Amino acid sequence: MNPNDTPRAAVFDVDGTLVDTNYLHAVSWWEALHQAGHRVAMTDIHHTVGMSSDRLLDRLLPADRDREQDAALSAAHKTLYATWFDRLPVLDGAPELLRTLAGRGWRVVLATSAQGSELAALRRAIDADPAIHAATSADDVRSGKPAPDAVQQALDQAGTGPERAVFVGDTVWDVQAAGRAGVECVALLSGGIGRAELREAGAVAIYRDPADLLANLDDSPFGRTG
Repeated sequence: MNPNDTPRAAVFDVDGTLVDTNYLHAVSWWEALHQAGHRVAMTDIHHTVGMSSDRLLDRLLPADRDREQDAALSAAHKTLYATWFDRLPVLDGAPELLRTLAGRGWRVVLATSAQGSELAALRRAIDADPAIHAATSADDVRSGKPAPDAVQQALDQAGTGPERAVFVGDTVWDVQAAGRAGVECVALLSGGIGRAELREAGAVAIYRDPADLLANLDDSPFGRTG
């Protein structure tokens, strides 16, 4: 088969990329940690958003902590974050970007570190389900970002290879996960991570938010992947 006959996959992270939730996660994690007696700076928490919860806690808390409390911390974060489910703010241009790519023949796949209930709330906020070919959550993979599992699962769902895909994310962990899967990563600044950090991680192009990417779609890696 000619490689150009295989589907093209537009793989998207969700939190901070399509929905403006990174700071909501940071606040929810801060409160969960605070309730358990852990003092962690908000900026440190923010820079771990996008990781799976086990990796996030490993990065934020001492190695000699009582790990039996990790599940309770994760559950507290989920409970706190769930209070936002009915008012999650979609980022400008996100639904239109997904619909435009789907209309151009791309298979749009979501690849997120969120779990199933969170993903359902995020999809309701985005309100573009007809454009979404498939979705992968933390429930579907063994290791979360920056491991490549979610991106590789998304490629399998799209029925294509890494050379026919573009990943869009907003964190260093997204860029690293895409790179480990062999997929080019477009990064957005909407998650609050700086341009230099994203570029150093390996992002091939950087845009302000989904609306900016949509406005420049033809000149982006999406326009160059035929």
